[in-house]
Amino acid sequence: MSILANILIVEDDASIALLLQYNLVKKGYKVDVAGSYAEALSYIQQNSYSALILDWNLPGGTGLDICHYIRNQEEFSSLAVIMLTARGEENDEVSAFDVGVDDYITKPFSIDTLLLRLKAVLRRSKVETKTQEDHLQFEDILFKASEHRVYRGERVLNLGPTEYKMLEYFLRSPKKVFSREDLLIAVWGENMNVEIRTVDVHILRLRKELNAGGERDIIRTIRSAGYALDVQ
Repeated sequence: MSILANILIVEDDASIALLLQYNLVKKGYKVDVAGSYAEALSYIQQNSYSALILDWNLPGGTGLDICHYIRNQEEFSSLAVIMLTARGEENDEVSAFDVGVDDYITKPFSIDTLLLRLKAVLRRSKVETKTQEDHLQFEDILFKASEHRVYRGERVLNLGPTEYKMLEYFLRSPKKVFSREDLLIAVWGENMNVEIRTVDVHILRLRKELNAGGERDIIRTIRSAGYALDVQ
């Protein structure tokens, strides 16, 4: 069986880590397991992964700290992150998306659902260079698929896989208004159980990075309709 992707599980509960590892390996993934904040950082720095399955509460730190770290390192910009946690409050979920996770799953969880959502985030983070146009541009935003980079002017944007996919979707139809439902289906897929407010969280993250250099806001919000990539 060929290896689908390299996955790092960051989980201090040994029984949950073993359950995840067993099912992921059975599906063809290569899996490492870290049980603490320090161990996770060591694995991330010394290996190449396609995705992290990340608990919130860890010995020595938090999953949010790890996500914040990787989102501020350019070499990890394409690394997909799923937060798997017992924390089910809405403000916890919003905080996790705000720091850069791509999906959020609460415990107890279905292993089949987790596998589907892992497949979805991996699909979003993968650059399909054979089917993509290499360059997409609108105003001062330049998307280069072959480099897996997006520029605003001379500045390289630090985008997570979800924001990367969302911006690509906007760039393929600039000035077109997309509803939240349009974006949800385009980025996460029709069969994913993702709440509609997740779109707004990722729009905020995308907007924050696009405007980090003091540029004008190029994502237009249309009340009761959705969003468009457009000059304000």
